[in-house]
Amino acid sequence: MEGYKYLLSYRYALIIHDLTVEFVKRNVDYKSRTRDQMEQAARSGKQNIVEGVGQSQTSKKGEIKLLGVAKASIEELQADYEDFLRQHQMKIYEKKSPIIRKFQEIAYSLSNLRNLSDLGDLKVKAKLSNNPETDANFLLTLCHIVTYLLEKQIKAMIEKFEREGGLTEKLYWSRKNQT
Repeated sequence: MEGYKYLLSYRYALIIHDLTVEFVKRNVDYKSRTRDQMEQAARSGKQNIVEGVGQSQTSKKGEIKLLGVAKASIEELQADYEDFLRQHQMKIYEKKSPIIRKFQEIAYSLSNLRNLSDLGDLKVKAKLSNNPETDANFLLTLCHIVTYLLEKQIKAMIEKFEREGGLTEKLYWSRKNQT
């Protein structure tokens, strides 16, 4: 199984991508540019994690950059969900509310490693409720979680890079030590 599938940030991004595609089909006009933008932001968040992790062996700088792009894409999507709620006169649930805690519990169970098949696919898939306000708030919660995780992941990668360097530095020191 690909290493990125073990990343919590990736599993959340995958859930966000799948649910966003479903959400916009149900709630955003098919002719709307917003629909395409939301789908692309969700896809970009997920795919940049995959690409960043793929570069980890050869370019820590590239990995950090792509994780930053993933985070920015999810933040863009987060703003789209906030816009959707505001423009439809729907409520944005408070972070401390019981429903947000329930959303977080659902998210944790879906993203748990025990929910991965041998191939790294989610066994139990997330579902929308058919209530646009509830669904947008659930997706907003997921966006908040994954941006937090990506922030921590990026910070850890930067600290590791500062301590150990990247491939270029390691090759340089290896070459220097041979002479």
